[in-house]
Amino acid sequence: MRKIDLTNFQVATSVTARDINRRIVLNLIRRHQPVSRADLARHSGLQRSTVSVIAEQLIKENWITEGASGHAPRGRRPTFLHLNKGRVGIIGIDLRPAQTQIAIANLDAQFLAQESLPTAQNPDEFIAELCARLNNLISAHPEISYEGIGISLPGRIDSQSQKLVFAPNLGWRDVDLKTPLESATGLQVELENAANACALAEVWFGRYSEATSNLLAVTVSEGIGCGLVLNGQIVRGSSGVAGEFGHVTIVENGLACRCGNLGCWEMYASNSAAIRHYAQTASRPRSGKVSHSLNNGLSESAPTFDDVVRLAEQGAPKAVEALERMAHYLGNGLAMLITGLAPDIVVIVGEVTRDWQRFGPIINDVINRHSFTSARTRIIPTDSASQPRLRGTIALVLQKHFGAPLVA
Repeated sequence: MRKIDLTNFQVATSVTARDINRRIVLNLIRRHQPVSRADLARHSGLQRSTVSVIAEQLIKENWITEGASGHAPRGRRPTFLHLNKGRVGIIGIDLRPAQTQIAIANLDAQFLAQESLPTAQNPDEFIAELCARLNNLISAHPEISYEGIGISLPGRIDSQSQKLVFAPNLGWRDVDLKTPLESATGLQVELENAANACALAEVWFGRYSEATSNLLAVTVSEGIGCGLVLNGQIVRGSSGVAGEFGHVTIVENGLACRCGNLGCWEMYASNSAAIRHYAQTASRPRSGKVSHSLNNGLSESAPTFDDVVRLAEQGAPKAVEALERMAHYLGNGLAMLITGLAPDIVVIVGEVTRDWQRFGPIINDVINRHSFTSARTRIIPTDSASQPRLRGTIALVLQKHFGAPLVA
């Protein structure tokens, strides 16, 4: 049961009912297209006359289009309805500590254009560069009518101020991206934590979107994030920063984290943790430089996560040890989440999915040994080629039209 908040509610009116019915029809078209008005009436339980009125309104607003006519044993031949994918474009931005991806997508989250830029350490410099790149991108595609901008961030956003308030791996605090980007582009900007964006991507575009109401999206990159969808709703907490399990202590008096805590989960189970462990254990006693570097294509400077994975594939013992240690700690943290939240699915997002034959068995073994619950949780690695962070930014904008409205 969701309790009615008597300090912040919206009473149901005839307009509310029409809005709910409209969104139901729009979502049914998206799911079943091509679909006739008669089939929409059957799927929704609405009167055919009501469906026809909603369909005509959606056609007038260019949300849907009419396609080919079907066959009927008698009476009028049905005309099939489709979502108008080209109605609008949505700009998605995936901001990460090293690189930022920008994309234009249609209503089905199909990317029409993409580019990237380095993420400057100074937030003011970065925002200025991002504004210029966005305006150039918009000018290069004048045929597109833009619906808005969605941004995925490696940190937490305050729900009141809409500022990025907590991003230790980025090194930014209390940064306002929304105001300058809206001023520069004239488009509405929606911000979301990267893990929540990945959860939204799974809910809107994933293979299991219709089959589950309890899903966790765990992002494993420079740090660890967790997006929570419980009982069909994103969980954000009182100030929008819920889900920071990456900064929960997993090793008492452990390594110091940039957040100020000791022994955080991400200090042992992130890409950065594997890189650090490998560099420390494989370094030469005097020079401190990483071994295997000249023979295995690894630079003399700090290795990347892909370097460590490549070395492990070549059989380098210290690289194998670093990845297996990372997998063990990932399993420990996931066991905690599964025991405490009992989700149907945990979606893993990140470079670890490329080497899942190594990570998967270790993670599942640790979970089986440490999670004592009757929940039949499935651990599912995402395909990095699907770009879940970027797809989540598209869903962030689309949910204004396709998501359930808040009433009561």
